[in-house]
Amino acid sequence: MQAFQNPMTKDTLYRTTHKSGLDIIVWPQPKACSTYAVFATRYGSVHNTLPTADGGIEVLPEGIAHYLEHKLFESEEGDAFTRFAVTGADANAYTSFERTAYLFHATENILPSLEILLDFVQHPYFTEETVRKEQGIIGQEIRMCEDDPDRCVLFNLLQAMYRNHPVRIDIAGTVESIANITAELLYRCYERYYNLHNMVLVVAGKITPDEVMDAADRLLRPAPPLTPLNFAVDEPKEVVKGYVEEKMPVAAPLFYLGFKEPKMAHNADTIAGSRLLSELIAGKSSALYAQLMKDGLINAQFGVEYFNGPDFGVWLIGGESADPKKVEDAVCKEIRRLQTEGIARDRFDSLKKAMYGQIVGGLDDASNCAELVLGHVLDGIEPLSELQALAKLTCEDIERQLRERIPVEHRTLSVVLPQAE
Repeated sequence: MQAFQNPMTKDTLYRTTHKSGLDIIVWPQPKACSTYAVFATRYGSVHNTLPTADGGIEVLPEGIAHYLEHKLFESEEGDAFTRFAVTGADANAYTSFERTAYLFHATENILPSLEILLDFVQHPYFTEETVRKEQGIIGQEIRMCEDDPDRCVLFNLLQAMYRNHPVRIDIAGTVESIANITAELLYRCYERYYNLHNMVLVVAGKITPDEVMDAADRLLRPAPPLTPLNFAVDEPKEVVKGYVEEKMPVAAPLFYLGFKEPKMAHNADTIAGSRLLSELIAGKSSALYAQLMKDGLINAQFGVEYFNGPDFGVWLIGGESADPKKVEDAVCKEIRRLQTEGIARDRFDSLKKAMYGQIVGGLDDASNCAELVLGHVLDGIEPLSELQALAKLTCEDIERQLRERIPVEHRTLSVVLPQAE
């Protein structure tokens, strides 16, 4: 394995491409009390096609990546959760727009738990009977999500922002779409997207690289070479709608204000810049946040975040407000001011130190370490290179990113209003 030391944290990480094709990263932390392992594939809800034998493209049912995640825990002998219960590991999984990840967190029996993780993810077991049974379970989950105001305000936003990109589709799909999922289709999706060349294993905490490699050598099966798929969506830069609302049983209006980032190549500089820009514009240390709180337009639920994936990037600002449109006006005014006047140097310097401290402060936790590294690898940058990039960013770099990445004119306001009694 290749060892490399992060010059900022002085931690040593180990990385290799296993003979099976799997990208493996180990972050040993001898003083840690626990270990976190995450086994992920570059397969999320936006990956909604399969190549066909004749060179065409098959469009998949919405929600199939999430569906496959649920089914993968099952086997002829039982489910993986039962096996993890024996080792005492806390296991889970999640599906996002751009990935599906299987994980465990444990303080003991680390190697047996790692063996379970590597084993069950490589052994799919689907039958038409179990697939039909799951349709009822996930269908109920979808109906519950439809009643969740926080989820509705987000996906209403994405559907109003994006015309063609599959990020506009709910990760779980719909009751109607999952009814089209079959065991045969799940196996074909698994074969394509769960190829080890398309996957990453990150282990951080109380473990050594040799222990991880020994388990990998015993349990990983060599995968056939993988031909990369071309992910390309014809998506206009403009949003579909500037405003969308829905009425639900909420105590106060909920809102998300979203800015549609232009298509762009991401690197360590833009990833580090995303943290800085989010806090700069509307973070809790910003002048905008203080003014909105003073005016009574927001409360402590107000927040800002950025997320991106293949061919998309979204800046989100949201929370509760009695007047979301006034918040929208104030946010846009502040962004335009910063884009025109620039950023005060002392503000930039203090923000940069705070962001660096925030990242490093989270590295005391094995799960934070592993998920940070996983995010970097899936974003196509070297593990922890965000820290070096953050240290090198200048005020001029951030001002340029602010102008290029946040087009105020390409925005959508999504609001969930209280139902009339």
